[in-house]
Amino acid sequence: MQKFLLIGFVGRDPEMKYTPGGTAITTFSVASTERWKNSGGELQEHTEWFNVKSFGRRAEVAAEFLKKGSRVFLEGRQRIESWDDKKSGEKKYMCCLYVDKIEFLGDSNRNGHGNGQNGEVAKDQSHSQEDPAMIGDSDIPF
Repeated sequence: MQKFLLIGFVGRDPEMKYTPGGTAITTFSVASTERWKNSGGELQEHTEWFNVKSFGRRAEVAAEFLKKGSRVFLEGRQRIESWDDKKSGEKKYMCCLYVDKIEFLGDSNRNGHGNGQNGEVAKDQSHSQEDPAMIGDSDIPF
């Protein structure tokens, strides 16, 4: 079993689309920065960017409430997606984080674009949604 936990800032406004079967899929990016002092006492930092996807009702909530700069806590799993590049014909790969839980961490963000949803949680517990693993490449319209 794998599980990731991530706290960061949304890097771009979420984009929501629907599969032909009606399942919502929202994509966005999240930046997470770690800071430390080196042996000389100088502050160092490294920012890592993550591609994120959410599905079903959770995707609809993310698209409605998240904006660029929103601070979030995400819980989910990592997936490697692949596709054939239409221009080059090469196989392409992208690492994505599939979200199982989103917690909005409120207005404390760097850009002042708060979401006003301090501490609210979006966790889709219904069993009627399609399993993301069962959605094929031909079902995704992008």
